[in-house]
Amino acid sequence: MRVGVLTGGGDCPGLNAVIRAVVRRGVRDHGFELVGFRDGWRGPLEGLTMELGVAQCRGILPRGGTILGSSRTNPFSIENGVARITENLAAAGVDALIAIGGEDTLGVATKLADLGVQVVGVPKTIDNDLSGTDFTFGFDTAVNIATEAIDRLHTTAESHHRVLVVEVMGRHAGWIALHAGMAGGASSVLIPEVPFDIEAVCAGVERRFATQYAPIIVVSEGAVPVEGGDMSVVSGQKDAFGHVRLGGIGDRLASEIEHRTGKEARAVVLGHVQRGGTPTAFDRWLATRFGLQAIDAVAEGDFGTMMALRGTDIVRVPLAEGTGELKLVSAAEYAEAQVFFG
Repeated sequence: MRVGVLTGGGDCPGLNAVIRAVVRRGVRDHGFELVGFRDGWRGPLEGLTMELGVAQCRGILPRGGTILGSSRTNPFSIENGVARITENLAAAGVDALIAIGGEDTLGVATKLADLGVQVVGVPKTIDNDLSGTDFTFGFDTAVNIATEAIDRLHTTAESHHRVLVVEVMGRHAGWIALHAGMAGGASSVLIPEVPFDIEAVCAGVERRFATQYAPIIVVSEGAVPVEGGDMSVVSGQKDAFGHVRLGGIGDRLASEIEHRTGKEARAVVLGHVQRGGTPTAFDRWLATRFGLQAIDAVAEGDFGTMMALRGTDIVRVPLAEGTGELKLVSAAEYAEAQVFFG
């Protein structure tokens, strides 16, 4: 059997670990031939392939990013896109496809599976917002990077008696902000699921300074204020899946805090640093196990499924279950963090 592999959407730590595991198990245990499709769905759309064997996967386990490249290409928004994909898969002699990606990439995989393409999905997103799985790889690395940044910022905030607003990724779900904020001892965490009251935030700032400590506020890029307003955007231009580029809530919040409290405030935007570089041990472990199970699913003909972590077990769930709805922070989980606010 000849199996294609692609990585789509934003890069994140652990993608190469999945590719390595798929290839190692596929070649050694199943006798498969693997082919890599370049740059996400653009690969099968345009017939962009690369050799993908054991030799190409040596040394990639600790590397961030993806050796296959990625893109936000949506074949369903391109004329004859689906037909071109099926034609190119046939021309490359590909019998099955493993798609590694987040909500958008796996959403395409779900539609293709419904149309008869033999596809298996592996969930990837640093936002950890895919339903069906307890965790996605890349999330642990992002949280660790954000936590380390918060740890380092505490000393600067204290030295200068300054408010520091740390903006982290999280378009619709605040998992990174919640985990990193709690782990880093932030005085407030603002997430997309719960619109924030700027007056309450400023009151917390005043309380924090009254205890001779400087506030660290962690905010998801998709957080919005109660008193109206939309998510802050860098540009109104949308990608192929209809998403605008977010960013700016950190600067906006710091400016409001400084204006309302008279305290000096600065924003620190972590941006792409959160999803670059070496994956943590947990993400390497999870990504490797996902890859092993994905190629086994192909071998067993269990198509239209997605790998998922349930407790410590890797299970298979229907692709539609993994992409059907976003996994958001619950009120109870957010209430745990609120104990430490102010």
